[in-house]
Amino acid sequence: MIRALFLLLLLATCPQVLSQISLPRIVRDSMILQRDTKVKIWGWASPKEKVTVTFNKKKYQTTTTLEGKWAISLDPIPAGGPFDMEIKGKNTLITLKDILFGDVWLCSGQSNMVHQMNIHDVLYEKEIASANYPAIRQFWVPTLTSLSGPADNLPAGEWKAAVGEDLRPFSAVAFFFAKKLYHEYKIPIGIINASVGGTPIEAWISEEGFKDFPQIQKTILNNKDTAFVNNSNRRPPSSNRTTLPSSDKGISGPIKWYENDYVPQNWKNIAVPGYWEDQGIKDLNGVVWYRKEISVPNSMIGKKGRLFLGRIVDADVVYINGKQIGNATYMYPQRRYAIPSDLLTPGKNTITVKVTNNGGKGGFVPDKPYYLFVEKDTIDLTGYWQYRVGEVFIPRTGGGFGGGGINAQNQPTALYNRMVAPYTDYEIKGVLWYQGESNTGKPADYLSLQAAQIKDWRQKFRQPNLPFYFVQLPNFMDANYIPSESQWAQFRESQLKTLSIQNTGMAVIIDLGEWNDIHPDNKKDVGERLALIAQNKLYGKVNVYSGPIFKSATFENEKILLSFDHIGGGLISKDGEDLREFAIAGEDKKFVWAKTKIQGDKIVVWSDQIPNPKYVRYAWADNPDVNLYNKEGLPASPFRTDN
Repeated sequence: MIRALFLLLLLATCPQVLSQISLPRIVRDSMILQRDTKVKIWGWASPKEKVTVTFNKKKYQTTTTLEGKWAISLDPIPAGGPFDMEIKGKNTLITLKDILFGDVWLCSGQSNMVHQMNIHDVLYEKEIASANYPAIRQFWVPTLTSLSGPADNLPAGEWKAAVGEDLRPFSAVAFFFAKKLYHEYKIPIGIINASVGGTPIEAWISEEGFKDFPQIQKTILNNKDTAFVNNSNRRPPSSNRTTLPSSDKGISGPIKWYENDYVPQNWKNIAVPGYWEDQGIKDLNGVVWYRKEISVPNSMIGKKGRLFLGRIVDADVVYINGKQIGNATYMYPQRRYAIPSDLLTPGKNTITVKVTNNGGKGGFVPDKPYYLFVEKDTIDLTGYWQYRVGEVFIPRTGGGFGGGGINAQNQPTALYNRMVAPYTDYEIKGVLWYQGESNTGKPADYLSLQAAQIKDWRQKFRQPNLPFYFVQLPNFMDANYIPSESQWAQFRESQLKTLSIQNTGMAVIIDLGEWNDIHPDNKKDVGERLALIAQNKLYGKVNVYSGPIFKSATFENEKILLSFDHIGGGLISKDGEDLREFAIAGEDKKFVWAKTKIQGDKIVVWSDQIPNPKYVRYAWADNPDVNLYNKEGLPASPFRTDN
């Protein structure tokens, strides 16, 4: 009775407690709304509360449901702005300002879509310095997961314009896509960036999207069981080393190996860049310390500088003259560390790097920048350093359960539930998708998963023909100079087959990768090739938007004639040399390199070793060296005819 009286008193004295209007996080100041279509604005308030939305000199009224939800649809508005919007309830008045109408793109995937302009700020230094695009705006969705089901809102996020330093957090691929479209059409471009590094496609599909995948449905059901998840996470993690306290000699002695007072003894020479397994250290997982003494001229003293250490496998801590200036905990980030103006001294300075490697080859990745610079003065850091092993990780000899528990962001539906589901009522123009590296281990499965995702997102956003443009994975890893099998080539094939789905497009970037970096630096061409697809399919302003795509093969006099779509102005060898990466085989499928000739709009392939050719492959490798393009400068997609 006392509790009931207290609640009645609370309602009588503080009616606003239950009647405050709230909005989804994505509906806020500076948002970009989709032009030329009805746009839904929604939120929450008290049950049966009247809500009025005033926009563009028109009032829209509605009443919340018994669950406190409300929604209205704005009439279509052409590209332009800015506009203000007023949302009023019984005790609430919200005014949203600086609203633009344009084209909104959901940009999603894994790390190559995540990669911000800030990560590539050396290559795109001028782009960042001159950024002034107030009509290009990004809403960055925070990394969130849910195994229990879809959420209805985001806890954080805001719209930011591509102006000045605010450009740094923008997805580089998405920004260059948006910039290309904006320059061409002067239409505001909105980017919803929902992407997480190292994640599989399964995490981005809703539960309903897996209706044809019974095994995945079983996993989803298990993950909803809190007891099951907690029990899985209590299992000891699988590892190749025992779980012991650190015994790193570099930090366990009275003088640390990075300190100025330390005098190195029994250190050996080693080349940087390079992996220690390639330089006489066999199968070592553990901690290796590197030291290099450099001479710094007076011209570099008293100024801020930067230290570039390429990439390091896996983790590093970097010291200059005994002071830590940076660290990274995993292999993929480019190591670019700021040097304070008071750190360098005239003459001798010492750089010390602690490198920790947990598996595979450890050390400094080749073909990356290694130097220290202050303004225009540069000190090259390649060459011989000194090294000493600080700790050896002891391999596990048995026991353990493996698995290491459940990593939520890699589980089916987990990212969709928290990073896409909350705004499926937000109208979008289309989807840009750059993902796949985490699925290359099972390339044959990707076609059905990609098809399921496209169908799923089209249903969730209530657009049966929602444009879905994706990036085919680039060249990566070691080059192979004989015809061979390749999981990455098989994966690209699955992506190529996705083009059979209506209103899709694929940006071929087989020429933009880096053999030693799964995150290639060139993001501009990726974004602009995606923009070409949109320009052709949505804006009707570009005729050629793709490189050559294999169409058919015919047999003639011990030769094979290959026909292509998207030949544009004609087929060319980009470097003027004979076409490379064509392999040919007979019935036994033993491939050898083929001779080639461009013959009009076809390519003729043959080999004196194969008198009765049956099959052709092009660029069928992890890291092929391609030169088949159309005259518009777009590369051909890899393909095979023996599948």
